[in-house]
Amino acid sequence: MNVEVRYTYHDLLSIPSDRHRYEIFQGDLVMTPSPSRAHQEAHANLFRILSGHIVEQSLGRLYSAPFDVYFDEETVVEPDILFVSQARLHIIDERKVNGAPDMVVEIISESTEQHDRGFKFKRYAQEGVTEYSIVDPAGQKIEVYQLSKKGFTPSGIFSGTDDVTSPIFPKLRFSTDKVWG
Repeated sequence: MNVEVRYTYHDLLSIPSDRHRYEIFQGDLVMTPSPSRAHQEAHANLFRILSGHIVEQSLGRLYSAPFDVYFDEETVVEPDILFVSQARLHIIDERKVNGAPDMVVEIISESTEQHDRGFKFKRYAQEGVTEYSIVDPAGQKIEVYQLSKKGFTPSGIFSGTDDVTSPIFPKLRFSTDKVWG
C-alpha cells in the first residue's frame, strides 16, 4: 500500500535549520539548495534599490527570504523578495505574510526555474499578487509581469542597460546592469 504524504505549515515549522529553504507546494515538500554567488549579488543589489525607494516614499514593507508566504495549510512559499503595501500591512504577522504580497521577486537558478516559471507563476496569479518579477542572473535579464483578468501579462523584459520600470512603483527607474554589478 502506497500512502501519499501531504505536508502542512505545521510540518514546515518543525524542520530543523540546515541552510536549505523549504516550501510546500500543495502538500509537496520542496527543498532548495543554498543560492549561488550570482544569485546572492543580484538579490543584494535589487533589495538595496527597492528598499531605498520604498523607505523614501513610505510605501510599505520589503522582506527577503527566508520569510514565509502562507496561502493555505498546504501551500507556503518563500519568495526571494516580497513587498506588502502600507494599506495591506495587516496581512503580516511575526512569522509570515498571510495571503498575497503586492509584489514578489524570484531570482531563478537551474534548480528553481521550473518552479518559479511553473507552479509559483500560476499560484501567485491565482492568489492575487499584483506584480511578479523573474530575475535571471545567468541571462542578465529581468522580466516584470502584471496581474490581469487572464493571469500575469508581461509588463516589460529588461536587459543590458535598459531602465527597469515597475507598474507597482511608477516613480522607480534603474538600469538593469545595476542588479548584476
